[in-house]
Amino acid sequence: MEERQQSRRIQTSILNGLERKALEWMARRLPRWVSSDLMTAIGMIGAVIIAVGYALSGRNVNWLWLASFGFLVNWFGDSLDGTIARVRHLQRPIYGFFLDHNVDCVNETVMFVGAGLSPFLHLPIAMGALVAYLLLSVYVYIYAHLKNEFKLTYAGFGPTELRVIVVIVNTLLIYVTPLREFTREFVISGEAVTFHLLDFVALAITLILLIFYGVSLVRGAREFGRMDPPKA
Repeated sequence: MEERQQSRRIQTSILNGLERKALEWMARRLPRWVSSDLMTAIGMIGAVIIAVGYALSGRNVNWLWLASFGFLVNWFGDSLDGTIARVRHLQRPIYGFFLDHNVDCVNETVMFVGAGLSPFLHLPIAMGALVAYLLLSVYVYIYAHLKNEFKLTYAGFGPTELRVIVVIVNTLLIYVTPLREFTREFVISGEAVTFHLLDFVALAITLILLIFYGVSLVRGAREFGRMDPPKA
């Protein structure tokens, strides 16, 4: 992501060191005609590929390979757009902040809706996870605007780590039949609803995101309350 120049990046994720070196290595070797905007577009294409792969996985589970490939394409475009601008000293802080984060929200919506159209994840659960992700994203953007600090990771996990986790889950669903066929039935509003493994994974991710959001919101309110105390 390319953020405004005045915002200090706080990136402490597990894969950060290796990822940063790899991205800078690639950015320096890409042709000059490959622009940040082109990489942003590639990231969007990756989101569409993810959605299509999940939506088609009901016909054949091997379509999950397409979804996993889409995560690679999305990472490639989404991570390199800002890296290219920084490496080439062509940052456009205002334009980049506006475009990248609006596109990120669109991409996440496309991906979560696509996942909700698969036979492994209920659409309402996917939408719940999307809401939690967007809530945390809004917090990050507001915090960056007020504090000039752009926090990209929580508890050592960021967007890249989440992508890796989902790709691992996809691979397990393809190869491990008991996991793919794992179900639990619950009665909700008088109706029997069957939950699959991916439903439980999405619910766990949603809960974690909401906890991060809630804790961050309380801490942020206290911090900004001290910075901007009540008037006497």
